[in-house]
Amino acid sequence: LREVFEAYGEVSSANVINDKFTGRSRGFGFVEMDNEEEAQEAIADLDGTTLDGRTIVVKKAEPRKAQKPRNNFNRW
Repeated sequence: LREVFEAYGEVSSANVINDKFTGRSRGFGFVEMDNEEEAQEAIADLDGTTLDGRTIVVKKAEPRKAQKPRNNFNRW
């Protein structure tokens, strides 16, 4: 993953997310690049390409939205 993105500029970190129980890849990861222009070029060029036999989706990560609490059982 890192090598593919390094073709567009300096990569500060690259992580593939693994399942904590099986250790197998969960099918997604994160790449951080310091230069915004290089990152945008990588996104534009790599989105929809094939990596290790899989079509990849490349987009800018967005912060998670706050989730509603799950412990609301509507008790009166």
